[in-house]
Amino acid sequence: MYFYDSRGYGDFFNMGEYSRMGYDQIKKKISIFDTTLRDGEQTPGVSFSMNQKYEIATKLNDAGVNIIEAGFPAVSPDELKTVKHINRDIGNICSLARCNRNDIDRVIESGSGIIHLFIATSDIHMQYKLAMSREQVFDKIIESVEYAKSHGLNVIFSPEDATRTNMDFMERIIRAIDVDTVNFPDTIGIMNPMSMYYFIMKIKEFTHKKISVHCHNDFGMATANTLAGIMAGADEVQVTINGIGERAGNASLEEVVSAIYGFSDSYTDIKMEKLYSISEYVACASGVIPQKNKAITGENAFSHEAGIHVHGIINNPKTYEAINPEIFGVKRRIVIGKHSGKAAVKYILESRGIYKTEDEINNILKIIKNENRTVDDEYLLQVVNNE
Repeated sequence: MYFYDSRGYGDFFNMGEYSRMGYDQIKKKISIFDTTLRDGEQTPGVSFSMNQKYEIATKLNDAGVNIIEAGFPAVSPDELKTVKHINRDIGNICSLARCNRNDIDRVIESGSGIIHLFIATSDIHMQYKLAMSREQVFDKIIESVEYAKSHGLNVIFSPEDATRTNMDFMERIIRAIDVDTVNFPDTIGIMNPMSMYYFIMKIKEFTHKKISVHCHNDFGMATANTLAGIMAGADEVQVTINGIGERAGNASLEEVVSAIYGFSDSYTDIKMEKLYSISEYVACASGVIPQKNKAITGENAFSHEAGIHVHGIINNPKTYEAINPEIFGVKRRIVIGKHSGKAAVKYILESRGIYKTEDEINNILKIIKNENRTVDDEYLLQVVNNE
């Protein structure tokens, strides 16, 4: 993914370089809607302070996120206060609300210019959660959208549990509401890339409204499903930093944006070099540390130990790296351990101005392999000094 675009990243990606299906979409910008502060905070055990929320919102705004969902003002007075605080300094803030006047009034009070209205539309949710009929839900949607718009709010509407909603009922709702954007949540993460692709294609048959997708990761498909939605024609994606969120989480912002460049001909406003530092901050604030082998922001994402891999990386990084780590403001890491070869030891030593013969390197490597573990550079230098 070594690409060039109008924002001047240089030779970092080739647009759609890794699409093996000859995918050719009309080049367009994909809007990034980040819900780390709302859906991300719904991760069990996570609760951001006002200052943490403000800092995260500021970082997301600086990184080029198009819409930031700052929270759910009706949840509590503190949540309302926090969203107000963020709204004072950042303009692209959205607030969540159920389809009722009290929630909408709290969004108005928060100062948000964008409201994310939602209500469940699947039969199972309407029966067992809302205890409402389709007609009652339909009327509530129409009433709530009209009320929000009458107060000057830009409305994004989400039919909750969209991927289990009757399609005829869905079409009736979408055709009836006067909104610019409709978001389609895969609320319990049951889609796969093919089903998501055809789901969005079906939606496009009856609407020209802006389409957003919100994917959950219950089957580990959130990023793939989000990309499939884009390939089918979605205009916006809802994501979180590090993929945090309820249960198994949401689609990860850093993974989705990278996939957009790697597998499609679309682009975003995201400043990629800011993503790693945001990931670190969110991990610290939430207490949810990304798994070491997580794509893009995991500790091992750009680490190499195996001798064959390291030898290739030293000669040409593209041999074993699909993505240049410098895009994200990080450097690749050569790890020394029992799988290492002479090239790795030589590379690390020479990067520190230490030059050894081949026999000396072989001896050093033998000592390290006998440790049967990964060693850090400090230990490697101790071995060198002892030798």
